[in-house]
Amino acid sequence: MSPSIATNRRVTREELLDFLRPRHRAVLLTRRADGSPQGSPLTCGVDDDGRLVIATYPERAKTRNARRDPHVSLIVLSDEWDGPWVQVDGTAEVLDVPEAVEPLVEYYRNIAGEHPDWAEYRAAMIRQNKSLIRVTITRWGPVATGGFPARLAP
Repeated sequence: MSPSIATNRRVTREELLDFLRPRHRAVLLTRRADGSPQGSPLTCGVDDDGRLVIATYPERAKTRNARRDPHVSLIVLSDEWDGPWVQVDGTAEVLDVPEAVEPLVEYYRNIAGEHPDWAEYRAAMIRQNKSLIRVTITRWGPVATGGFPARLAP
């Protein structure tokens, strides 16, 4: 059996968005107040304007960190552990209820489709005091896969 060779494929913004849309597992990297990194595994989606979006709560570390320093990165992963992934860098903005309610509806729609009761969903977002982090993508790395270096290819 020949070894799996690592790949790095540069993509356009549209190709990136096509890669991101079906993938919802990511690690968000923010900076703590002391400058050290904070990693948060999470579920994310892509909104209608091509921003990465994350439902969260105002008291979470990722939310506090993104408010203080909006320069963030996400490593978006495939469902399978050894599937392709990409690092995306961007500028975060944090929305809180009530401003976050309609963007949270869009977030849900883009990840899961239609909700059986949108009034109930909106009420739950307000009751839970949800927040939404929106990341405007400023740069991205290649879509990558793990494996051996190309020099080891048969």
